[in-house]
Amino acid sequence: MSKEQGCVLKAWELTMKKTQQAKKRANNIFGTVSVAPQTDDETSTTNENDDESSTGEMYHAEKVLPNGDYYTGQWYDSFPHGHGKYLWTDGCTYIGEWYNGKTMGKGKFGWPSGATYEGEFKSGYMDGTGTYTGPSGDTYRGQWVMNLKHGHGIKSFANGDVYDGEWRRGLQEAQGKYRWRDESYYIGEWKNGSICGKGTFVWSDGSRYDGFWDDGFPSGNGTFKWDDGSFYVGHWSKDPEELNGTYHPPENERNLEWDPKDVFNNLSEYTICSGERVPVLPSQKKLSVWNSSKRVEKPRRISVDGRVSVGLDRAFEKMNMWGSESGEGAADIDSNTRRDLDAEIMRLEAEGFIQSLKPSPVPMRLPRAGKKQGETISKGHRNYDLMLNLQLGIRHAVGKQAPVVSLDLKHSAFDPKEKVWTRFPPEGTKYTPPHQSTEFKWKDYCPLVFRSLRKLFKVDPADYMLSLCGNDALRELSSPGKSGMFFYLTNDDRYMIKTMKKSETKVFLRMLAAYYNHVRAFENTLVIKFYGLHCVKLTGTIQKKVRFVIMGNLFCSEYSIHRRFDLKGSSLGRTTDKPESQINSNTILKDLDLNFIFRLQKAWFQEFTRQVDKDCEFLEQERIMDYSLLVGIHFREASVAGELIPSGARTPIGEFEDETAPRLSRADVDQLLSDPTRWASIRLGGNMPARAERTMRRSDSELQLVGEPTGEYYEVVMIFGIIDILQDYDISKKLEHAYKSIQYDPTSISAVDPRLYSRRFRDFIFKVFTEDD
Repeated sequence: MSKEQGCVLKAWELTMKKTQQAKKRANNIFGTVSVAPQTDDETSTTNENDDESSTGEMYHAEKVLPNGDYYTGQWYDSFPHGHGKYLWTDGCTYIGEWYNGKTMGKGKFGWPSGATYEGEFKSGYMDGTGTYTGPSGDTYRGQWVMNLKHGHGIKSFANGDVYDGEWRRGLQEAQGKYRWRDESYYIGEWKNGSICGKGTFVWSDGSRYDGFWDDGFPSGNGTFKWDDGSFYVGHWSKDPEELNGTYHPPENERNLEWDPKDVFNNLSEYTICSGERVPVLPSQKKLSVWNSSKRVEKPRRISVDGRVSVGLDRAFEKMNMWGSESGEGAADIDSNTRRDLDAEIMRLEAEGFIQSLKPSPVPMRLPRAGKKQGETISKGHRNYDLMLNLQLGIRHAVGKQAPVVSLDLKHSAFDPKEKVWTRFPPEGTKYTPPHQSTEFKWKDYCPLVFRSLRKLFKVDPADYMLSLCGNDALRELSSPGKSGMFFYLTNDDRYMIKTMKKSETKVFLRMLAAYYNHVRAFENTLVIKFYGLHCVKLTGTIQKKVRFVIMGNLFCSEYSIHRRFDLKGSSLGRTTDKPESQINSNTILKDLDLNFIFRLQKAWFQEFTRQVDKDCEFLEQERIMDYSLLVGIHFREASVAGELIPSGARTPIGEFEDETAPRLSRADVDQLLSDPTRWASIRLGGNMPARAERTMRRSDSELQLVGEPTGEYYEVVMIFGIIDILQDYDISKKLEHAYKSIQYDPTSISAVDPRLYSRRFRDFIFKVFTEDD
């Protein structure tokens, strides 16, 4: 027996075994299934009309699919379409509506564990209104978006607890009521699945707490009341040293033997149930279907949400193996079995039994990798002394500060005159250490405000000082913009130090209170995070002042950034001035260089549009313009040769992945959506999975901001945020606008009124970012 015949025999044996197993499972679940045998004449007729039936009108079909799955129901153009039942080999089932191979409409999905979801589906996802019942008895009735609880819903836990309220991306968010099985309950605000904000906790004995919460415990101002009318008012914190308040007895005074810490001990017993995890999402289930044509039949594996699996789906030339349709041996094998055998041969190819062909290359390539950014500031560098001064000042300022007690700051804390000068002579003082640099003075602007901002942004003081003032030197980057300012980057890439003009410092201090309130109110703001504002004054003959701000590095990520874009929504001068040969992964490209539209998942897109609107309203109110959306893109799939692989394309055996960065497959994204504990790695603007659709600009329109979509998609991870927010519409910008308006189209220039700038910026961004349908 030849190797080729042995392969065919092995495929036939496995196929027949799977067919019998599939029929047996289908009989047990859907009832008795009978598939009438086909005669030679019927086989011939079926083959002749196969293409017509697959592309003609819808018909009822009962199919044992190549991998052993079973389907019965309406069928159209090689896919389930209409109402049908599908049984997977692992025991999962779906009964309901289909559209071109996707679960779409109303249906019921069942897991082998006994868990069920009954409700609305969209493109394979649980999306709409539906009820999920877990194997242990957990039940959720409410709204869903892409497999996540999103909107209003009621979750009844197996232990008797019940939550009735709003959900966001699978977690409790905004307003909601949680009732424990002992009838105690909380009603109020939630954030990321925890009690956070303003709310009321009522115990089953009648006592209650009204006030502010953080991470499930009282934090801030609040009142504890007993059922006899007595109450305790004060500031609450898990830190006993920060607890303080006043007890108000009832009319019949009694001795109070009570400690506010008892409330925290008691609340630790009231945990929020996390519920059950869905082991396999409906959108992760694959359909084993094939596409028919008159020339070639090839199996193709797609998921329920319409994704094509990355794998080997080369058409196999079977004519020499099977002979002609009328030749010897054809009468013993019906058309369905042939397709099953072909599919099994395809699987054997994937396992290495048969040499497969390499796919054709794709047109786009990964950009050339750039060197590590910045010049290390070592001894002898022109700014070495300045770096030492910065590090000495930051270490002194952060190290001596007391911890923040409350985020509620007085208006005086934002006064521009609220600053502290410290002298640093080389020999040191009672408060400053000796050093090897020249004498300088250090100024801290509004130290309490920035200390509170660092706490708000969850920055650990020790880690902050280690990044900025550790043994590793800073790196200096020349400004990529026209400001002439310099940037200094910490060795761990977490923080950037930017030198500032006096005018920018004044603008920042003027808007500091509004900035603080905005970032406090909107946790997911895209506006750049600021951690400190300082000034170094060199003494002696130079008397030079260097003002600088410390901010987060937007591109500090576990993913390597392949493309960077600075987007404003204007066209004049908005292209890179570098030749193609000098462009690499570090190059900042601009609006007219952009050749993608970014498609975000529905829940993320809704949050993105809300936040961009809020951020732009804030900047418009502060008369700020000329800001940008800085965007970084990490392409998730590329070949060994550096060719980008479009989503749905076939992946070569030697697939290349960036070894320095983790990879998120489509299945990973689905699993990430199902597991709230893994959401910490993804936030709005940070490590967000998306699809980038390639665009092409018309040749007759050089200044077309957004190109025409091509339908060519790439799986990406995105990082973005709003930067350069310290330029107000001052007299210089008004003069620039007046001068350039004479020479160019006024709508194409960057220097415009903040209201117009905000509207134009949003119009452009909402064309570049869209919802992924």
